[in-house]
Amino acid sequence: MYKTKDDKKKKKYYILDMFPYPSGAGLHVGHPKGYIATDVFARMKMMQGYNVLHPMGWDAFGLPAENYAIENKVHPRVATEKNIKVFKNQLLKLGFTYDWGREINTTDPDYYKWTQWIFLRMFKKGLAYESREPINWCPSCQTGLANEDLENGKCERCGSEIERKPMRQWVLKITDYADRLLNDLEKLPDWEESIKEMQRNWIGRSEGATVRFSVIASEAKQSNERDNKLEVFTTRPDTLFGCTYMVVAPEHELIKKLSPPGRDGEVRIKNLKEVKKYVEQARRKSDLERTELQKEKTGVKLEGLMAINPVNNKEIPIFVADYVLMGYGTGAIMAVPAHDKRDWEFAKKYNLPIAEVLKGGDVNKEAFTSDGSHVNSEFLNGLDKKESLGKIIKWLEKNKVGKKAVNYKLKDWVFSRQRYWGEPIPIIHCSKCGAVAVPEKDLPVKLPEVKNYEPTGTGESPLANIKDWINTKCPKCGGPGKRETNTMPQWAGSSWYWLRYIDPKNDKALVDEKKEKYWSPVDFYVGGAEHATRHLIYARFWHKFLFDIGVVNYPEPFTRLQHVGLILAEDGRKMSKRWNNVINPDDIVEKYGADSMRVYEMFMGPFSQPCAWSTNGLVGARRFLDKTWDYLFADYMGIFIDDNDRNQWISGKREGSTSHEIEVLLNKTIKKVTEDIESFRFNTAVSQLMILRNSFYDIEEQPILTKSHIELISGKCIKKSDFKKFLILLAPFAPHLAEELWHELGNKESVFKEKWPEYDKKLVKDETINLVVQINGKLRDTILVAADISEKEAREEAMKSEKIKKWLEGKEVVKIIFVKGRLINIVVK
Repeated sequence: MYKTKDDKKKKKYYILDMFPYPSGAGLHVGHPKGYIATDVFARMKMMQGYNVLHPMGWDAFGLPAENYAIENKVHPRVATEKNIKVFKNQLLKLGFTYDWGREINTTDPDYYKWTQWIFLRMFKKGLAYESREPINWCPSCQTGLANEDLENGKCERCGSEIERKPMRQWVLKITDYADRLLNDLEKLPDWEESIKEMQRNWIGRSEGATVRFSVIASEAKQSNERDNKLEVFTTRPDTLFGCTYMVVAPEHELIKKLSPPGRDGEVRIKNLKEVKKYVEQARRKSDLERTELQKEKTGVKLEGLMAINPVNNKEIPIFVADYVLMGYGTGAIMAVPAHDKRDWEFAKKYNLPIAEVLKGGDVNKEAFTSDGSHVNSEFLNGLDKKESLGKIIKWLEKNKVGKKAVNYKLKDWVFSRQRYWGEPIPIIHCSKCGAVAVPEKDLPVKLPEVKNYEPTGTGESPLANIKDWINTKCPKCGGPGKRETNTMPQWAGSSWYWLRYIDPKNDKALVDEKKEKYWSPVDFYVGGAEHATRHLIYARFWHKFLFDIGVVNYPEPFTRLQHVGLILAEDGRKMSKRWNNVINPDDIVEKYGADSMRVYEMFMGPFSQPCAWSTNGLVGARRFLDKTWDYLFADYMGIFIDDNDRNQWISGKREGSTSHEIEVLLNKTIKKVTEDIESFRFNTAVSQLMILRNSFYDIEEQPILTKSHIELISGKCIKKSDFKKFLILLAPFAPHLAEELWHELGNKESVFKEKWPEYDKKLVKDETINLVVQINGKLRDTILVAADISEKEAREEAMKSEKIKKWLEGKEVVKIIFVKGRLINIVVK
């Protein structure tokens, strides 16, 4: 029933889960929360007539899978296959609507063939390039990491302090898409604002200017010494007159470039030994440690060098200090200590000049960081920030020492991993031709089978030891070549996977054009908020690239986005083996049933908020389902005298009757459950279903159970047709129970082939409301009135109130403001 067809006559709905990486630990009860939610949503959409695509697959490459394999001394492929089997069995028990015929696995060569294809297209467009810049190196995982793989300056996977290590690696030029990634967030009104803000901050766009400082030898000032330049990016070029020293990051190329040896009089660092010692100390610190505002600032002056401030030609010293990072701007700053806290502290420590250029504070006591009019700035004196910025940028451009510029916190994506378990990068290195793309007809470049796959720690992948695999021919000249031995990061396969679900068996194209046009974009994407600055940015980048080359029809992949709140353990902590508080969903299903777990996880609290697991809450969900079952089957409950009585009701020979009160409640429940599922307010939807179920007549709740009593109420159950509506509403939450009861009612087809019920608008209107009564806009009373009360009637009822009478005494009513169904405001003087 859940096989998805490309039925273009029906309106489509594509709802997607962030697919899991199959760890050896299997799922705990917190993992299925999002999957249950999308399943509830998908089932309702199916019953509303949509053609629903709700797929599932496995994000199985990368460090987590490989580390598990190493720890358990098993090949990553064997471990991955075993883990997928465990995960899939756990998901099957919970009864999801996944079309398993569309299942994908990022480690399948038929899948990663197209991951490699995308990389090659980027390579041919100049978006994939080799670099030898210092990167984040994890000494424990023994691989390079992207900035997005760090957490508080440490490896996100193992918590180790990272090092900055120069290394050959492949990089993707995501910065070319920075403006589009930022600006197009405004085209996503159905994304949570918090997620969009996290992306804005990570992209970190700032406007300012680049400024070039000449670097000279401190003891020789010939004009040819000024060929060395030190460029900075600053958001406040208008404070250039206040620059009294410069600082470069420990990794800055200037240090290597101007190291001895050299001829007498040349620009060279004289205290290189001291500088190198400091650089080595900085290499062992995380970015977080280096930029901590409270830490004492340290640095070393580059003896023998001076910089020339272009705006006033003053010579200023150059320092190396670890509070400056290569990851932002140019890795060098112009220090304006009078108006920057860190620069001020550094200047005070090393007895450097502090030149005030913004009026408004006492810069001898502390840095003045607010805006003020310019002073001591020659042609900028008296100007405000906006005026001075425009003027200084024009001056820089006119004198060819700088220009207007935009900078991003986002850096190009370090795409190489010096590990085994990843997609091979489809590049062949030739001594004659350089880096050459593997021909598309030769894709996929398959990951070779190896006995030893542990990381080497040398900066080379374990693939570097497989000579038969490495040695090949150059596709361009036919000469000897060597395959690229680095592999792709875990994020590669997950940067486009939603497209493959649309057309998973296609061996001719990444996705069929017509199928993609029908199913794209993803209507609703549900997953963890922790992916806001990694997966979601990478996915949007790859999708935009695929849009640019005509593979997809939409520039954004996901229309609506919803994050999942964590389910914590009963002790309030995150579920972890370390705390011995992990709850296995298999145990819950075995003891309480799959539907009990589904209903409970949707009922336990607001979907996007974290909440702690409670066995008592689970028991409550089970009790609700038991009562639904017992309504038809229990001997001592319900409205049936005997099996014959029940069978007559089921067969339709005795329809029963629904009271007006329950009829109203049923229609309100249809409205609320529909709206709540649509807006992911599952807890209140389940609560409403419980209220409706409790309104059904139960003999158990009656104090007297005489034969005459039973005969009296026999036949007063709700209509069979109304009970069926209740089952349809319950079905997305408890599909197994609802399906069973549906068939017990004599239906031959699945309950999920039924049409989703619609409510009677007349019956969902409240008959009475609490009308707010205000005097001159201030609340003075609330009165119970008919919901459709007119303005004249509302005024008359308000005037009867004793509380209102005292506020009207001796006053003249000059105006009445009436908001139907809400309030009446009496304006007096």
